[in-house]
Amino acid sequence: MLEIAYRARDITEAHIVAGLLEANGIEAHVGGHYLQGAMGEIGTAGFSNVHVDDDDLYRARQLVSEYEQTADTHGSRVADDSSNRPDHYASWFLLALAIVGLILLILY
Repeated sequence: MLEIAYRARDITEAHIVAGLLEANGIEAHVGGHYLQGAMGEIGTAGFSNVHVDDDDLYRARQLVSEYEQTADTHGSRVADDSSNRPDHYASWFLLALAIVGLILLILY
């Protein structure tokens, strides 16, 4: 049975993590390929997962934890995952759109 070892932001990150696991002797499978083509980059967020066998789950999660700590140290990943979710960006976009609409309403 396969278990989810990592939930990636996108399909590229999922392949990076899968490569890391495979380099350490853990067979990994990436899910979400077909969703990418159908829904685009934003739509696959949360569906790009790295799966491993039950027996490898504990070691895989240890390696993923090390990967995340290294990524945090190098500034390539924000510790708070909520800032990387697509709905976070959509909220900021809607706020900016509302402000622009308000300004246009006041000016005209």
